[in-house]
Amino acid sequence: MNVLVEGCVEGLADAQAAARGGADRLELCANLAVGGTTPTVEVIRAVKGRVFVPVFVMARPRGGSYIYDAAEIDATHRDIDAVVAAGADGVVVGPLTAANEIDVASLRGFVARAGSVPVTFHRAFDQVGDPARALEILIDAGVQRVLTAGGRRTALEGVDALKALVDQAEDRIVIMAGGKVRGHNAREILARAGVHELHARCENNAAQIAEIVEAARSEA
Repeated sequence: MNVLVEGCVEGLADAQAAARGGADRLELCANLAVGGTTPTVEVIRAVKGRVFVPVFVMARPRGGSYIYDAAEIDATHRDIDAVVAAGADGVVVGPLTAANEIDVASLRGFVARAGSVPVTFHRAFDQVGDPARALEILIDAGVQRVLTAGGRRTALEGVDALKALVDQAEDRIVIMAGGKVRGHNAREILARAGVHELHARCENNAAQIAEIVEAARSEA
């Protein structure tokens, strides 16, 4: 089993640290203190120019809830255009409705806007009431992967739900486990959930990513 480790990063120094730690891919955001927002084009270009692994970029107009009004949806469309033009290898989004369901119309618009660039649905997924139904919606909308802790605070706490999602997904969408993934629990998450991708904050700490990478390689 080949395991991919994605480092969640904020800015160039953080991205370089994740790459030194052996991350296979990056999720690049701004403002991780509020869950991540769209980074500037200048930051995207700086990271793409100095870090030679795929870079998926968050397209999110603000922190807080994942319920967006029409102006924020339009802003996200412009953000997707900008990050794709800046060289993003993937786009990360996560619109919800007030009922904590997938905002299907907005999501379809985002996927269409991304074009051939793959789309990840972020941990807004952990707020949905019916994960099995939500997963089918993501698949139908053309989303390539979903980042989730199985509806819990951490991936280890949600490992049984992650396994259920993996079984449901088959090969139609990638289930990526995230939520306090660290070197000391990566093996257990991989073994019990059956995921092939892990997501973890770098926090400008190459060693933190390296420990997860080492654990993932040993499990593979």
